[in-house]
Amino acid sequence: EVQLVESGGGLVQPGGSLRLSCAASGFTFDNYAIGWFRQAPGKEREEVSCISNSGSSTYYADSVKGRFTISRDNAKNTVYLRMNSLKPEDTAVYTCAAKFGYRFAQRGARQYNYWGQGTQVTVSS
Repeated sequence: EVQLVESGGGLVQPGGSLRLSCAASGFTFDNYAIGWFRQAPGKEREEVSCISNSGSSTYYADSVKGRFTISRDNAKNTVYLRMNSLKPEDTAVYTCAAKFGYRFAQRGARQYNYWGQGTQVTVSS
């Protein structure tokens, strides 16, 4: 069974940091690029970051560039999203997703094959 399981969400104050993890199983992890999406109530789903299957290339949305860092450990079948300098507008459900590696540069949710369930991140004082 293909699984993507997020962890690390929670409540954090503005300016704080959080690290999300995405643990994958049931598919050949290092053949897939992994993306992070977020969706807040009343807003469209946003692709915030993506990492290529080898880890050599990354993508960041303008809204998070300079604050978030994506990484992967293929030996652990895990992708991470380190979120620094968090803002209230970062509040959302964060979901990881997998797409075949050759689609790394293709943006948008329709490129992804597998999805996790999501983890809530709330940035509030």
